[in-house]
Amino acid sequence: MKAIGVIPARWNASRFEGKVLADISGKPMIQRVWERAREARTLDDLVIATDSEKVIKVAEAFGAKAVYTSKDQPSGTDRIAEVINPLDVEIVVNIQGDEPLIHYSMIDGLVNMLSEEKTLGMATVIKKVSKEKELLNPNVVKVVIDKDGYALYFSRSPIPYVRGENKHHSIFDVHYWFSTHSFRPEHQDYYKHLGIYAYTKDFLFTYTNLPKSKLETAEKLEQLRALESGYKIKTLESEYDTIGVDTPEDLKKVEEILRMNKCIKR
Repeated sequence: MKAIGVIPARWNASRFEGKVLADISGKPMIQRVWERAREARTLDDLVIATDSEKVIKVAEAFGAKAVYTSKDQPSGTDRIAEVINPLDVEIVVNIQGDEPLIHYSMIDGLVNMLSEEKTLGMATVIKKVSKEKELLNPNVVKVVIDKDGYALYFSRSPIPYVRGENKHHSIFDVHYWFSTHSFRPEHQDYYKHLGIYAYTKDFLFTYTNLPKSKLETAEKLEQLRALESGYKIKTLESEYDTIGVDTPEDLKKVEEILRMNKCIKR
């Protein structure tokens, strides 16, 4: 098998328990994610990995393949590793179970990237920030990249910091930065991270065996574990946007987008 997509779907989400089965315009969120991921042309298989019998039953009812995984897995990445461990597969795509607006081109782009760049172990998707409120929102993860598209750093803070008019204030004075910084995308490119990853199977197990890093702990961003250990993450820029559902309010935003048929191009 060349490539498999795995959708980790943990029931006991800390901020929104059971969100993977939350209704979005008549369908559970996990079904929305699965239906969009199934449109990808590069996947040989697509599996939902969950710690909940409820999710298994719902997934099987709408025709998905679902696998029960340990409740003790510390992250979605570890849940995926449990699923693919016995499989003969080259590329693994981590498709977040709370991203109901994911676009199939993101999946295909990542699989093609890892297929073509044989030395690459891990890749993810980014998008240019177009709204100031996204740059200032700590729930929207920002990323800076090098000239070749490799991630230099991920942060919940607005990065890069453009020095100039705020020279008399500390760069650590975040509240001042928020109130005075000019969002000028014509002068500086800002990128946000979209929650989808692809790995080679070999690198996935390297990654899950790395010790939890200081930066990862500080930012609560798992991908920093790879960067802090010296590994590279290639980024793929997408024209499409997503909304990660962490709260009931996020759910309402997704429903509104689906109703208005805007923002996400098909």
